[in-house]
Amino acid sequence: MLRRSICSLFAAVVVSVTTAAGEEIGDPEAGREAFKECAACHEIGAGAENGIGPHLNLIFGRQAGSLEDYVYSPSLKRMGANGLVWDLRTLDAYIENPQSLVSGTRMSYPGMGDPDRRADLLAYLRKFSADPANIPEAAPTALPTKPDLDPEILAIEGDPAYGAYLSSECTTCHRRDGSDEGIPSITHWPEEDFVAAMHAYKQKLRPHPVMQMIAGRLSDEEIAALAAYFANPEQ
Repeated sequence: MLRRSICSLFAAVVVSVTTAAGEEIGDPEAGREAFKECAACHEIGAGAENGIGPHLNLIFGRQAGSLEDYVYSPSLKRMGANGLVWDLRTLDAYIENPQSLVSGTRMSYPGMGDPDRRADLLAYLRKFSADPANIPEAAPTALPTKPDLDPEILAIEGDPAYGAYLSSECTTCHRRDGSDEGIPSITHWPEEDFVAAMHAYKQKLRPHPVMQMIAGRLSDEEIAALAAYFANPEQ
């Protein structure tokens, strides 16, 4: 029954992705070409099945890690349980840099840096959602925001000694030894990944409310210091 309803959906005429004001977001035909970068792991369209990665039919509005017949990484399941839902903004961030949104994801894709190419890909993916024109984030005020970090932020050289001083709040939950028992490890992360993850919480791309609060009160320099410390806490 589900397969029949999906096939009926794709037999219908599909409109381009537009905002409520009628402004087109990306070119779905160009997005079809961009999807070739995804096709080694993901299928989409009538008859799509799970493979190396889950199928991407009806991805918009879906809770992350929620397909019952696909085995997700613990990291993606945890983010879904924390409230991560796939929409224009979260998908844009994930496609640009999977690890910045979901640390520990099994998706090995290095990311699509060109924002226009991502917009085209998202327009293509939205053709396979139930009713793209009525998805709430199509409103002009909710157009995808570029989750790139200012190069000046990434260039900040963190002080590991200061990071060690600040780390006590982190280690009330995360283990300094890097063990992962229900709480993900943050030890020995590459500094850039740590910084990207914390700023994803600041931008509310990552959904955990406690982490959003903690990241929101940290300065750029404090985040850089924590990143420098946890990259090599044994020093």
